[in-house]
Amino acid sequence: MNNVMNKIIFCWLFFALFSVGTAAELSRVSVKDNHFVTADGKTIVFRGLDTSDPDKLERNGQWNKHYFEEAKSWGANIVRFPVHPAAWHIRGKENYLKLLDQGVAWANAEGLYVIIDWHSIGNLYAGKFFPGSSELYPPSVYNTTRDETFDFWKTMAKHYHGNNTIAFFELFNEPTVNPELKLGDCTWPQWKGLMEELIRTIRASGGTAVPLVAGFNFGYDLTPVAAAPINAEGIGYVAHPYPMKAKQPWEPHWTADWGFVSDKYPVILTEIGFLEPGVPGGYNPITGDESYGDAITSYCAKHGISYTVWCFDPHWGPTLIKNWDFTPTRAGAYFKKAMQTNQP
Repeated sequence: MNNVMNKIIFCWLFFALFSVGTAAELSRVSVKDNHFVTADGKTIVFRGLDTSDPDKLERNGQWNKHYFEEAKSWGANIVRFPVHPAAWHIRGKENYLKLLDQGVAWANAEGLYVIIDWHSIGNLYAGKFFPGSSELYPPSVYNTTRDETFDFWKTMAKHYHGNNTIAFFELFNEPTVNPELKLGDCTWPQWKGLMEELIRTIRASGGTAVPLVAGFNFGYDLTPVAAAPINAEGIGYVAHPYPMKAKQPWEPHWTADWGFVSDKYPVILTEIGFLEPGVPGGYNPITGDESYGDAITSYCAKHGISYTVWCFDPHWGPTLIKNWDFTPTRAGAYFKKAMQTNQP
């Protein structure tokens, strides 16, 4: 009898330990027509949160399982990790990959998909207009090069081959040739060719995540896609339509500037959000209120467009939380309710 009982207890303990340590595998995300779909062909629409840089969260003592539990409790089904080139440089490839592996595991445990975003702003194209060095960026945290960008994505493709939790690779956060910032020149055909080469490189390196391509004007303008879409299958497009990027009424401008793309291709707005006027940290184009929230969430629901909201951090505006108790800001309260009540 004792032997039988010991066997029963051992089996129960083994099952309990195995259950605690093993998270269910998420279904692989791919593209079908203008939708993101799971492995069984069902459409999936994403509603989620932008984290701050994992390096920054780790330094703040907040890169932990609880952070992802909170994201899940807000109604998210996806989180976006913005990897800044400067953090990648400073921490080093091996150590940064350890951070990402932790985040991917915690996200998977909560049933959250992940976007890995190469969070640079500027002009990656090295063309004839700027002999020598025309890979131009705002200073400091966004500085990168074409070679580093390709190496980053080859690393991600190989490291996360077959990992279904990594749904997307956002190839370049916010392309821009803004004259005021003197970020050089680049045409859509040039950028298009560069992105197509990068997608081929990722796939040749084993990448299984869906590539995401942003437009110009800090990731807002996708108008060139009408005449010259990216020549690659199984991709999605990105826009960052903050409140002041277009005049009200927003909807006609959104449709003309980026929304029309969702008629043929899947679209995900990887940065939306607002900060009310007069609050420290507010600036054009993020100043707004709940009227913007109503407009953008309704627009996305109507057109089947996915989104992630910036930023699940009390320091990087427009902020969604006031502190590390995860007390929502005004925008945070709005989008938390929206995700909890309108989750597709």
